[in-house]
Amino acid sequence: MTEPHVPRLSVDIVSDVMCPWCIIGWLKFRQVMDHFKGRLDFRVQWHPFELNPDMPPDGEDAAAHVMRKYGISAEQSRANTGRLAAIADKLGFAFNRGPDFRMRNSFDAHRLLTWAGAMESSDQQAATGVQTALKLALFRAHFTDNRDVSDHDVLADVAASVGLDRERAAAILASDEFGEMVRTEEHWWAERNITGVPAFILGGQMLVPGAQDAELFIRVIEKKILAPAA
Repeated sequence: MTEPHVPRLSVDIVSDVMCPWCIIGWLKFRQVMDHFKGRLDFRVQWHPFELNPDMPPDGEDAAAHVMRKYGISAEQSRANTGRLAAIADKLGFAFNRGPDFRMRNSFDAHRLLTWAGAMESSDQQAATGVQTALKLALFRAHFTDNRDVSDHDVLADVAASVGLDRERAAAILASDEFGEMVRTEEHWWAERNITGVPAFILGGQMLVPGAQDAELFIRVIEKKILAPAA
């Protein structure tokens, strides 16, 4: 007796390491993958988006940045931060945004993520690979450990922590390698009207924007993907 065929769904996630809603969105989507275990396989790939492409090398104080960018008060900024931290905590992720927390330039992080993604096989059986491991390690380094993920030494260390070759990572960071690929991808997604993150593209064509609850994803997949294929 042969095993029943389990369909596979591609999941492209356009995201920035600087985006708190991106890690929250991913943690919620993991619940979706768990829900469909045995009924649907997934293949996850991450794609670059820079919330602040002009961020200077030294970064910017996160609270000041948010107040300036969104035109909100310090009190509103603190309330938003607390709300994000509470949501993340329920999902098992710690936001440790101390008084010296800064927004950083994420372009070099995207170069390493593009490298990691290029090393994955398109027909790998697992839903995620080293690119996802690196993405999550970068989220933790930035939001939990308050490390400067624009610093090349930090980036090389984070890459090594997920099993990537540190010397190769350092060599990439010291060059312009993968930079053109990042810019090309950013432009490609922008042409497809991806203007905010996270953005989840299911099956190469169905866009679900934002850090939606698992229930919404489940309804979409049931009605728009599984039902028509039945």
